[in-house]
Amino acid sequence: MDPFFNFVSHNWWLVFPMSALLGSWARSWTKASERRHRRKVELYGLKNQQAEVEQASRREVQALVDAHEAVNRRWLDYELDIGKLIDFPVMTDVREPLTVAFLRAKREADGLRPDAPEHIVTAARLGEYRAAVRGFELAFEVAEREARRIKDSNFTGPERARLATARKLLRIASDAAATPAERQTAYKRARRELDGLIVLPEATLAALEEKLAGMLDAGAGRGAPSG
Repeated sequence: MDPFFNFVSHNWWLVFPMSALLGSWARSWTKASERRHRRKVELYGLKNQQAEVEQASRREVQALVDAHEAVNRRWLDYELDIGKLIDFPVMTDVREPLTVAFLRAKREADGLRPDAPEHIVTAARLGEYRAAVRGFELAFEVAEREARRIKDSNFTGPERARLATARKLLRIASDAAATPAERQTAYKRARRELDGLIVLPEATLAALEEKLAGMLDAGAGRGAPSG
């Protein structure tokens, strides 16, 4: 240790520049630590912001899906109710531009609908789906308003009489008090009255026929002799 103390005793003046050097190094280390800490805090904040943005986007996608589904349910009220379509035939009349616009908007929105909210991952895709849903909502509102305004006024007097007859026949076809034969006959006659007047969607016919089939089966069961 003597050589070290001898060196220090003869070079004591080096303590001052060394102290300054050590102080500068300590300050640099402290600043570097502070910068690393700030970067960690900033990265943590950015990650949280990104998570909040993703969560908000998923909430918006889910809200759009819910709005999309709400319009589809309103359309199904017509598509599955033949009486409603007779009352407002424009809703299935593809000669009407507003009806065509609605059906086109529906196809576009249905085509862009995600299987799950997390499947939309870009702002462009979200914007595309948002525009499609808003367009679908608006097109349906316009078509429905026009259908309720026009009702059956586009038809001639004899055609309106056929629609009225079809309404009565369908009530008989859906009447549980009628016999199976009466219901079957009424349904067939109603179809003939509507032929050439209203285009009934396949879903409408399927729903009606399923309902009538259930009623006929129930009637047959009640009429069967007990064993």
